[in-house]
Amino acid sequence: MSSARLTKRVFAFAASLAALAATGLMPASAQPAAWPQRAVKFIVPFGGGAGADISARLAAERLQQRWGKPVIIENRPGGDGLVAISAFMSANDDHVLMYASTGSFTVHPFQYDKLPYDFKTDMLPIAQVSNTILGIGVPAEMNITSLKELVAQMKAAPGKFNVALVPGITELVFDGFLKKEGVSVTKVPYRNIVEGVNDLSVGRLQVMMAAYAILQPGIEGKTVRPLAVAGRDRFSGAPDLPTAREAGVPSLEMEGLVGLLGPKTMPFELRERIGNDVVDVIKDPAIAAKLIATGQAVNPGGARAFEASIQQQIDQVTEIANLVGMKRK
Repeated sequence: MSSARLTKRVFAFAASLAALAATGLMPASAQPAAWPQRAVKFIVPFGGGAGADISARLAAERLQQRWGKPVIIENRPGGDGLVAISAFMSANDDHVLMYASTGSFTVHPFQYDKLPYDFKTDMLPIAQVSNTILGIGVPAEMNITSLKELVAQMKAAPGKFNVALVPGITELVFDGFLKKEGVSVTKVPYRNIVEGVNDLSVGRLQVMMAAYAILQPGIEGKTVRPLAVAGRDRFSGAPDLPTAREAGVPSLEMEGLVGLLGPKTMPFELRERIGNDVVDVIKDPAIAAKLIATGQAVNPGGARAFEASIQQQIDQVTEIANLVGMKRK
């Protein structure tokens, strides 16, 4: 066969494929699979009413309208997030996604000898959604109005300040702060950290670092005085409250990063497509207003943005762990 005739046949074949693709008649195996093909499940490692649970439900309501399939929220609290991770890993399904704050996952390698997962390879970022605002509060009856005053009083009374902290990255960041400031305190553990705000209100605790939403009842009731928020930016729900960095204590700075993660087999193109949908619905001002009311700040970003934010958090966790003498297990 002459090269000219072969070339004509190749072009004819290519043109036929193009025509089939244009009419939608390309065989299914040659086209990207539609997603979702059935109900989508968001596994949330917290109970109902937690910040991540609230934002997950707000996003799910809009996404199921967009996708034309149900989006189901499955709460799997307990075990420092490991219960939810086990359910997510066992599913190994691109319709079962993890909707969570990343703080526990980035700290786990320094807390546990054997983990059933590798955060960087088994859970792939899809979309960054919001930041849970973390606040530092003291009893309103105490004569402390700033973080600098708090540090001075803690140094003057080593071990005398009772402190309640959310386990995981929040506690680690606070430990880094204590190390840098040369301060010692007495930690008071709580099965349910929400109960701590009651003790803070009456002075049984002297300091609490937790989600702003947890501190909010005491703040609104004038029994808790917030000193700062931990994020890089001020919280629009309390714009007069400084950040920890602005208050002169940058070692308390951290982001309560919340987002959506997929299984390790999920291709980037699909993660990007889902992430774009999530970002679009989260940008809705009505959703932003509801998140602010529950102590959260909208912080939308796609798969690559979420990956970069997670890496920043991993770097921060590693630096603090080294500072306080925690070794990777």
